[in-house]
Amino acid sequence: MDIPQLPLNALRAFEAAARLESFTRAGFELHVSQTAVSHHVKALEDMLGVELFKRMPRGVTLTDEGEALLPVLNDAFRRMSTVLTQFRGGDFRQVLTVGMVSSFALGWFMPRLEAFKKAHPEIDLRIKTNNNRADFLGDGLDCFIRFGDGAWHGTAAERVLTPRFAPVCSKCLATDIHSPEHLASLPLLRSYRRDEWSAWFHAAGLDAPRPSGVMFDSSHALVEAASLGAGVALVPLDMFERQLAAQYVVQPLALSVDLGSYWITWLHSRRETAAMQVFRQWLLAGADTKRPAFNP
Repeated sequence: MDIPQLPLNALRAFEAAARLESFTRAGFELHVSQTAVSHHVKALEDMLGVELFKRMPRGVTLTDEGEALLPVLNDAFRRMSTVLTQFRGGDFRQVLTVGMVSSFALGWFMPRLEAFKKAHPEIDLRIKTNNNRADFLGDGLDCFIRFGDGAWHGTAAERVLTPRFAPVCSKCLATDIHSPEHLASLPLLRSYRRDEWSAWFHAAGLDAPRPSGVMFDSSHALVEAASLGAGVALVPLDMFERQLAAQYVVQPLALSVDLGSYWITWLHSRRETAAMQVFRQWLLAGADTKRPAFNP
């Protein structure tokens, strides 16, 4: 079956109208009239031989055929936009979109960002931070640096570094902490990984008390709360070297534990681009030299 030669303006009009659920709003976005959008959509429907919208008294809704076409066009226009932006200013630049958990982004990567930019000015780097949940397709990610054991469904992973976790707190609170037993009576600030304090107390040869502190979804929020005297936080020391050096928080006890690693991950189905390869090699060269690959 021959693929019909569909006009780009009609496809763009349909995509905007479907995404905005309005011919009028689509017209505003495309700088044309509502009537022009309607004509483009009707022409597309005539060429395809299907209805893409159900016309309602107060707007439009997609038909099943329209629902099938929309994500394809969303992806196509996003890819086109990504490539075209690489030619702005007369220089071709490779766009690389990297997701990172915020602890790694702020604690390890940001102090090294300028070094990466100077070493690789040809890469247009885009950073998105979140709390360890990767949506590669929805967020348009090329790769994602996350914390865990390296086993995530559908992704390849390579270990970047393994931080040591230890308690930190305010200087004032630290004066009352001389052994692991002293922590049992203090508020133990928690992350969403609920077994971390249990692992630390087990390494200390003690039964873990029931955590009584507030739970946070960010290591930086944990450290901020600890600095204000809200309790003791168990955090990856490598990610908070600056805060420890400035004594924003202090490490009252030397005992530390291994609770997981930071990994650079990418979809098995994603072909590695030149920019992805350059970034991965730079990242690994600057971190841990012992880095087993994990490809479930």
